[in-house]
Amino acid sequence: MSVAHGLRAPATDQPLDVARIRADFPILRRTVRGEQRLVYLDSGATSQKPLAVLDAEREFYVTSNAAVHRGAHQLAEEATEAYEGARAVMAAFVGGRADDLVFTRNATESLNLLAYAFVNATDKARWGSPLPDGAERFILAPGDEILITEMEHHANLVPWQEVCAKTGAVLRWVGLTDEGRLDIDRLHEVIGPRTRAVSFVHQSNLLGTVNPVQEIAAAARRVGALVFLDACQSVPHMPVDVAALDVDAVAWSGHKMLGPTGIGCLWARAEILQSMPPFISGGSMIELVTMEQSTFAEPPKRFEAGVPMVAQAVGLAAACDYLTALGMPAVAAHEHDITDYALERLVEVSGLRVIGPRDGYMRGSAISFVMDGVHPHDVGQVLDSRGIAVRVGHHCAWPACRRMGVPATTRISPYIYNDRADIDALVEALDGVGAVFGSR
Repeated sequence: MSVAHGLRAPATDQPLDVARIRADFPILRRTVRGEQRLVYLDSGATSQKPLAVLDAEREFYVTSNAAVHRGAHQLAEEATEAYEGARAVMAAFVGGRADDLVFTRNATESLNLLAYAFVNATDKARWGSPLPDGAERFILAPGDEILITEMEHHANLVPWQEVCAKTGAVLRWVGLTDEGRLDIDRLHEVIGPRTRAVSFVHQSNLLGTVNPVQEIAAAARRVGALVFLDACQSVPHMPVDVAALDVDAVAWSGHKMLGPTGIGCLWARAEILQSMPPFISGGSMIELVTMEQSTFAEPPKRFEAGVPMVAQAVGLAAACDYLTALGMPAVAAHEHDITDYALERLVEVSGLRVIGPRDGYMRGSAISFVMDGVHPHDVGQVLDSRGIAVRVGHHCAWPACRRMGVPATTRISPYIYNDRADIDALVEALDGVGAVFGSR
């Protein structure tokens, strides 16, 4: 892990005490499928929640529940303080300013907010409607280009397809190598003077690949393009500093980093937020409203129309505090160790093939694989019968699956509450898959 890719330098945090961590997660004490120990290896889809997060949400509802930013009573003041305090905690967690962090429902909404800034700005310009200062950077002409990669989650693919369909822009992408890494050597072929935005994933949810953020960002800067990053699989797993990333905006979800469902984040440079037209309009995001027209609030309120997700924000702040107490360098080191161990053990399974990088260099803990003669869904069923929770399917990354020559995979994604014993249990269960389906 290096600062060159937007990661803070490792510190000397103590190794994670997985047994102590597990005690903070009540769900990990339950049994499944005939009283078998739950081995949860699906944190890439959604992480489990520690008591500190559950307690923080409940405490808010029990003591301070009220609408924020609008009440003239003590509960409203307390709720507003809790909500804005959570914003400050989340921003500090990624090295940003509170005023530059927008709360959304999830990372998908965050990425749509960015994508539809282009649609809204282009439409307004076409009709001569007023735009925020600096919004010309979001106005697209037919033939302008949006650049993504072949490994994107659908949340960072479909919105850009829609942008292109509505503006006449052209969607281009960086391809993948057979190993499951970006074909960076061909970046110069797909980025050029008409590239207006480059949006890509920090760490692939399918392949585990960690991309060279600064190298891609530098290429985008040379042609004057905006740079957006999907950090859903990096913010929960490694020390991320948005300032060091040298990108214009970063999106991620709360539920993948021990936080509640129903809340996501968008961090963006102040000048980007200032120049973006809003995505959703209504109450709370306005400055002045008449029957003829409205003006909009300053960011981040401009992008938080309606009643915000206050309890979820409070829970997310508690998740940040929990991870901060563990130390994100320690979290990253733990995952690096368990990923290396998993890759070593999985090659022992007859007929198993890892899809994506097969060593720990520039890769995260999400590991996808296929087994000869057995459909991934069947693999998942066998593992589930042994109490092991994994993900199966195309993982909302259909184009990447097609490029890698597989219709679907089985995916494990260990996290802070997993250890080598969980990987051993996985491998033992996989050894029985071939026998069940007669592939050996």
